[in-house]
Amino acid sequence: MAHDGLRFGIFLAPFHRLGDNPTLALARDLELVKWLDDLGYDEAWIGEHHSAGWEIIASPEIFIGVAADRTKRIMLGSGVTSLPYHHPFLVAQRFVQLDHMTRGRVMLGCGPGALVSDAYMMGIEAEKQRTMMDESLGAIMKLLEGKEPVTMKTDWFELKEARLHLAPYTKGGFPIAVASATTPSGVLTAGKYGVGMLSLGAGLPGGPQKLAEQWKIGEEQAAKFGKTMKREDWRLVINMHVAEDDEQAMREVRAGERVETLSYFSETLGRPPMRSENPLAEGLAAGTTIVGSPDTVAAGIRRLLEFTGGGAGAVLFRSHEWATREQTLRSYELFARWVMPQFQGSVDTLYASREWVSDNRSGIFGPHMGAMRKAFTDAGQAVPEHMRMQLHTGKSPLNKE
Repeated sequence: MAHDGLRFGIFLAPFHRLGDNPTLALARDLELVKWLDDLGYDEAWIGEHHSAGWEIIASPEIFIGVAADRTKRIMLGSGVTSLPYHHPFLVAQRFVQLDHMTRGRVMLGCGPGALVSDAYMMGIEAEKQRTMMDESLGAIMKLLEGKEPVTMKTDWFELKEARLHLAPYTKGGFPIAVASATTPSGVLTAGKYGVGMLSLGAGLPGGPQKLAEQWKIGEEQAAKFGKTMKREDWRLVINMHVAEDDEQAMREVRAGERVETLSYFSETLGRPPMRSENPLAEGLAAGTTIVGSPDTVAAGIRRLLEFTGGGAGAVLFRSHEWATREQTLRSYELFARWVMPQFQGSVDTLYASREWVSDNRSGIFGPHMGAMRKAFTDAGQAVPEHMRMQLHTGKSPLNKE
């Protein structure tokens, strides 16, 4: 990366309202990732879902493969691969292949599976999903380590002297992160294996207030297993939309957010316990949703980071279609232009240069007038009346004093 500051990206489930042409929706998702790459965003995490109508990407790996060919630098991750749905050997194999095909731009996001309906169709018992995820990630970590063949048997998969015939492209291994929402299970798993964390709970009611506590739990768990948690591998997922001013931003998202809340989270999923009846209003008040001008959004991110007790590595925006396509693309552009630099130090030297010139303009530009007088004299040329007055008074467009 070209900067050492906070990273930014999206968490693309995706969310497309029922009735929208799915072929065009997938095309828009790819165009969005390409747009973010052009704007200098750092990461895009792609979801895996198999039911409920809205989140239509079934294979993050296929999407990542296509997106990688259309982009240059943005990191591409699964957000997330539902580990209980797959044999761990195949997950490891696919992501090692993507690591090579993207030249080190792939990331593996892990979770137990968000939609109970997905697990139900595959005959997976909901109460076993988190244990299955832990077992799978343990196997994947051993396979990626590659120190010795892996033999392992659980009640749902088996490995017999298994080894990856292709080593990862990325030195030290590609980034791995575990999704964490409201329960501590994701944090505990991330700590156990010393991997990154995708804090989806940061965008839910009460989530920011729990961030510091969750990080502490993760660090304590990591210590028990001889691992370390790194804040640079911690990603916070929230809702965001930017427009030129606060009122315009709210006008652009109000109707679309309401459709998503009522049609998907309430009518389809029966409103999960962590979702409120009015997430936009409550999210704005709690800081889990940041909508407004660039200054308002920047202040919201600073407020969010204060809850972490020491900072995080990245802030990801849950990709939504609350606004029109044009307004959404404009939102990401405004953020990249006016907010991102505040957290990445990319304009610090420009401000410093401007201040230095402003503070020293008398000393710097004053001698310039003397040099101009001498140039005219030495050349023996007649000085035009308007220039003679400027030379006599010392006033010119370059010296306002």
